[in-house]
Amino acid sequence: MTVHQLTPTRYYYTYAPHEPALRIHSGDTVIAETRDAFGNDAAGNPMPPHMKQRIAGGALRESNPAVGPLYIEEAEPGDLLAIHIERIALNRSWALSKQGPNFGSLTGEGPGRLLLYNDPIPELFYTWQLDLARNVGTLELPNSRLKRVEAPLHPFLGSIGVAPPHGRAEMTLTPGEFGGNMDCVDTCEGVTLYLPVWVKGGYLAYGDVHALQGDGELNGTAAECTAEVTLTIDVLKGQRAAWPRIESDTHIMVAASARPLMDALRLAQIELLTWLVEGYGFQRQEAWQLNAQVGTMRIGNVVDPQYTVVAKFPKACLP
Repeated sequence: MTVHQLTPTRYYYTYAPHEPALRIHSGDTVIAETRDAFGNDAAGNPMPPHMKQRIAGGALRESNPAVGPLYIEEAEPGDLLAIHIERIALNRSWALSKQGPNFGSLTGEGPGRLLLYNDPIPELFYTWQLDLARNVGTLELPNSRLKRVEAPLHPFLGSIGVAPPHGRAEMTLTPGEFGGNMDCVDTCEGVTLYLPVWVKGGYLAYGDVHALQGDGELNGTAAECTAEVTLTIDVLKGQRAAWPRIESDTHIMVAASARPLMDALRLAQIELLTWLVEGYGFQRQEAWQLNAQVGTMRIGNVVDPQYTVVAKFPKACLP
């Protein structure tokens, strides 16, 4: 087991089998600093052009620049990556959020099409001040009766994924069976994220750290920040999954992404049911009955090209 200190020289805007930034083995740990969703570093400096992914003859959407990819030598299709999120250490005293035209849960627009008769909403930026010692963020509200609000910080990785199946490349704004931009607040410090391996080596990439975010990422952005992220990656040979799985101290979870939202719910629940039956020995109908009474759900995002639902089952009800 080796601890790697990775200093990125290029950031990617797509999940695909790009040239690896680092080749590692199962059990290794990687420490690296992320940039925020807009490409700024811990000092607020924008990303220089030579560090950005480019494609010939086209333009990429420069959102959520990802560290990596990491090539895991033992990883093969049909395996699972167990990604232990050891530490997400915010390293900036502020986080940036925005709302803007043609993006967000209330715009009435989908990928590649505009559906509004009225003018788009204006672009507005908001800066959260972060007190890392107290673990709170403060937002000034000069035009409201409540002039200032404090909220507890909850850092997590908004976007983390592997190379997708079938030779696809997916932008880092998109979630799917490969992980990606799930915007799931449960991908936080102390959990294990399980991602299916679709391509030999896995090609794990990650970034888009959020200092805090509500369910759904309703206006299209979280409180976007930078962090030093520590991951330990294990390869679980022959342990298959169809969708990303998450394990915390209290729950097992599945994150599934699709449109419409109801399809994401169904995909998350059927994968969770499969996990309960195959992983924990429940009879199928009994597992469905139990989950219907003790399970919970949350919405990761309702703004990305695919919506994300997280189905959760309490460990207190596992054998």
